[in-house]
Amino acid sequence: MAEVPSPQLALSDDAARQLANATKTVPKLSTVSPRWLTHLLEWLPVEAGIYRLNKVKNPRDVRVACSQRDESELPQTFVDYDEKPREYFLNAVSTVLDVHTRVSDLYSSPHDQIKEQLRLTVETIKERQESELINNPDYGLLANVAEEQRIFPLTGAPTPDDLDELLSKVWKEPAFFLTHPLAIAAFGRECTRRGVPPPTVSLFGSQFLTWRGIPLVPSDKVPVADGKTKILLLRVGDKRQGVVGLFQPGLAGEQSPGLSVRFMGISRNAISSYLISLYCSLAIQSDDALAVLDDVEIGKFHDYPDTYK
Repeated sequence: MAEVPSPQLALSDDAARQLANATKTVPKLSTVSPRWLTHLLEWLPVEAGIYRLNKVKNPRDVRVACSQRDESELPQTFVDYDEKPREYFLNAVSTVLDVHTRVSDLYSSPHDQIKEQLRLTVETIKERQESELINNPDYGLLANVAEEQRIFPLTGAPTPDDLDELLSKVWKEPAFFLTHPLAIAAFGRECTRRGVPPPTVSLFGSQFLTWRGIPLVPSDKVPVADGKTKILLLRVGDKRQGVVGLFQPGLAGEQSPGLSVRFMGISRNAISSYLISLYCSLAIQSDDALAVLDDVEIGKFHDYPDTYK
C-alpha cells in the first residue's frame, strides 16, 4: 500500500528566503591591522621628496663654564655641523588597480564596486607602509639602530629587567615599546611568573599593557624567525629629536597625507585603471631615540605559523 505524503502546512524557510533581501556587508580584509605605529609617529611634510638631517659635529666639544665672580675670562667655543648630513628620499608604495567597466556599471548596488576596490587596495598599501617603516633596509627602524643601542635579553624570554635595560638606552622621554603580539604575550607570562602583572592603559579606545608607564604597542610587521623576535623602544617627535615619519604634501589626487589616487583612463578593453601611490619614509633624528632588544624568545618555533617568519 503506497504511503500518503504528509500535507505541507506552511511555507518553507527555503522558499521564503527567495523573496527576502539579504543584508550584504562590504568585503572584509583579514590582513588589515590597527597600524598603531603610523598613528603614534609625528609626520613631517618634506619638499621635493628630500629630508636632510643636519646634526651637530662633536657635540661634546661645545665648551661652557660657570665662572667665579672675580674671573673675567670666558671660554670661547662654537658649534660645528656635519659637512655631509644624511638625506632621506621618500619611498613609493604603489600599484595600479584595474576594474572592468561592466562590473562597476552593473554590480554597484548596494556597494559601489570601484569604491570598495579602492578601499581594499589602499588598506593593503597602508599595511605595506607600516612594514616598510619597520623593515626597509634603507630607512626602516631595524636597519638604523645604533650599535650601542642594541642589547640582548638576559635569559632569552623578555623580562622586566630587559625592558628596564631598554629604558636606560632611551631614557629621554620614551614614547612606546613596539613589538610582535607574541612577544607581548611572552612578556606578560614572565611578569605573571614574577608576581608583577603589568598594568594597562587605554589609547585610541584600546587597551595596552605597559611597563613603567610606557605602553607595549603590538605590530605583526615586527619579524619573527625561529621562535625569536625583537622589542623596540622609541622616542618620537621633532621637538624631542626623536623618530619622525616623512610624507609628501600636495600630491595630485591626494586622499590623505602622502596618499594619492589618480584615474588613468579606460582601455580599449573597457578596463578602468587607477594609480594608487603612497610616498613616505622615516628618520631617526638622534641615535638615542631608538633601542632594540634582539633575539627575544617567544616560544617554540613550531608553535607559530610560517607566516611569522
